[in-house]
Amino acid sequence: MSGVRKFKKTLSLALVLLLLLCVAACNGAREEGDGLKIVVTVFPEYDWVMQILGDRADGAEVTLLLNNGTDIHSYQPSVSDLVKISECDIFIYVGGNTESWVEDALKNVSNSEMKVICLTEVLSDRVVEDGHEGEADHEHDHESVIDEHIWLSLRNAQRCCEYIADQIAAIDPENADEYKKNAADYCDLLSALDGEYRTAVEDAEFNTLIFADRFPFRYLVDDYSIEYFAAFSGCSTETDASFETVAFLVDKLDESGVGSLIVIDGSDGKLANTVKANAASESVVIRTLDSMQSVTASDIKNGTTYLSVMKENLETLKKALN
Repeated sequence: MSGVRKFKKTLSLALVLLLLLCVAACNGAREEGDGLKIVVTVFPEYDWVMQILGDRADGAEVTLLLNNGTDIHSYQPSVSDLVKISECDIFIYVGGNTESWVEDALKNVSNSEMKVICLTEVLSDRVVEDGHEGEADHEHDHESVIDEHIWLSLRNAQRCCEYIADQIAAIDPENADEYKKNAADYCDLLSALDGEYRTAVEDAEFNTLIFADRFPFRYLVDDYSIEYFAAFSGCSTETDASFETVAFLVDKLDESGVGSLIVIDGSDGKLANTVKANAASESVVIRTLDSMQSVTASDIKNGTTYLSVMKENLETLKKALN
């Protein structure tokens, strides 16, 4: 694994050097009258920004780097991506080990007026480590890294939106009140949905989720005190489950009495089907929770939003817990 990370870092540095050759003569500072230029790495950030901009989104240039379904864990920026970052007013990223390329990219950006927002720093008091007691592989030796899937908490989303709105308002003070009102209205919607989640969990028959997959939902289950068991951690690169992992999940499924197995978006379902085939109950249902790691530009064009995904996840959660 260290060799792969070293290769990725070397590749990132090479891309940054190429970027410097391409834009050495460019001035990245924002000029008076220009529309806002905002670059984000993942879909939730993009949708939050669009909600905050509101009617002013049409006059802004908002770039989503991971817009073709590429997983955050395997993404590496292209030269054109790095150019967009160097020329933007605000750059928003999650932070953590899988976005380690950002550090090298930012070292070589000469735009001193650019605001950089690292969401794991904004949420520093809520960030947890990846790899937990409820996972089948938790006893194995793993490098300690933070769980980067911070957007899968509606409470985290509210804090992020408030902070992002403040930063946008600072760059465009003429419209600051509008941005802050948009953020406040949106946070009201997030808070209301958070209340629906809380009520659904409180009224549910069960309080356990079994993930026959990776587990990026730690922040969500923590918000509502849901017990969980999972095959792998959220950032795990493992795809093949051992006999011990299958047995672990089958035992937890049988012991808990729940009738659902959970997979995440993009799963091939092989592990879930194996666990289901070995479970005591013949009525186990495999359900999907969307971690928003594979949202594409086409999905956005067709109306996918952060709230729409979280509402769909709520309906799935209700079925899984009853």
